[in-house]
Amino acid sequence: MSYGDRVDPEAQRARLDTATADLDPPVAVVDLDAFDRNADDLVRRAAGRPIRVASKSIRCRSLLERVLRKPGFAGVLAYALPEALWLHGNWAGTDLAGTDILVAYPTADRAALRALAADESARETVAVMVDSTAHLDLIDAALGADHPPIRVCVELDVSWRPVFGDRRVHIGTLRSPVFTAAQAAALAAGIRARAGFRLVGVMGYEGQIAGLGDAPVGNPVLGGLRRVLRRGSVPELVRRRGEAVRAVAAGGALEFVNGGGTGSIEETGTDPAVTEFAAGSGLIGPTLFDNYRSFTPDPAVLFATPVVRRPAPGVATLLGGGFTASGPANSLRLPKPHLPRGLKLLPMEGAGEVQTPVTGPAADALAVGDRVWFRHAKAGELAERFTGYHVLEGDRITGTTPTYRGEGQNFG
Repeated sequence: MSYGDRVDPEAQRARLDTATADLDPPVAVVDLDAFDRNADDLVRRAAGRPIRVASKSIRCRSLLERVLRKPGFAGVLAYALPEALWLHGNWAGTDLAGTDILVAYPTADRAALRALAADESARETVAVMVDSTAHLDLIDAALGADHPPIRVCVELDVSWRPVFGDRRVHIGTLRSPVFTAAQAAALAAGIRARAGFRLVGVMGYEGQIAGLGDAPVGNPVLGGLRRVLRRGSVPELVRRRGEAVRAVAAGGALEFVNGGGTGSIEETGTDPAVTEFAAGSGLIGPTLFDNYRSFTPDPAVLFATPVVRRPAPGVATLLGGGFTASGPANSLRLPKPHLPRGLKLLPMEGAGEVQTPVTGPAADALAVGDRVWFRHAKAGELAERFTGYHVLEGDRITGTTPTYRGEGQNFG
């Protein structure tokens, strides 16, 4: 059942407008009730395996802390080493001290590497990603000879090459060059033979499954094609990842094997080699996650911007709102008018830096000063546009919580 089928849109609009009546838009709101429901649903889908929270999809420390304190969640999948060190430092002396933090992308930040090497506590809880000996060389060059052990994780390419493994037909994200079990075993052996490194895990992000909705709204043909892709990719991936994990673990025990994303928990869960899932977007519920059959997250973070002009019948112009998400430059990356229902962007203007016209059946009922509520296309990126989220609990705003940006942090 879709979110729209579960919630009366006019009642939801009235709830949001009433709760934020004393706030001047543009404003961003986190609905903690929806956030908690989404967390519970992720735990249900994970069926007993822990979920490592993808911080890139949250970018708000209080929300990270909230979900990490819930049963079923363990550890952080950070997106930058400076971020991992910042989180680790903030959690020292709290109940979250010692939280395991895996940096999802290789780092070339020499200053952050030196800070990691100098912090014994951080070295025990933070792991960095590698997919080649070039990453080891960079770390050695940054830290010098005889540096203390750095925890590392090998990233396995878990995309699909359906034509006999030929790399020229590659379906999925272009990330790691480590594709086969033999390549994974060779890299793992190289890590273990090298002083100053400790191999702790294997990770793989199956973007061709997790990042592509299998029921895109209004496009059943594309949905059918994507379901065929899933059915072909999953068995090959389970076999190959299992072989790779066994080959790597033959040289020494691993602490974790991380897989999946919000969009692929069910499929990734068929792989016995995976010990934990990664997820973050499912907590927020952005528009790109409206397109899956197996789950429908509630919109937990929304933003509102005011009507400032009525330039023509059937058109209302809003202040700003041009918060375009990363990825291919297409309409799926634009924010989507959410409430009131019946609004859409103009194709010739889209969402603009200083103004965003909307049209549709609901436009003529809007007056200057009214607000329109939007949802962002990707989960965490809205936090780069606001210094804080107003916290909605029940029917009232109970406070404001800073985003990373509001805490003066920008991790790229």
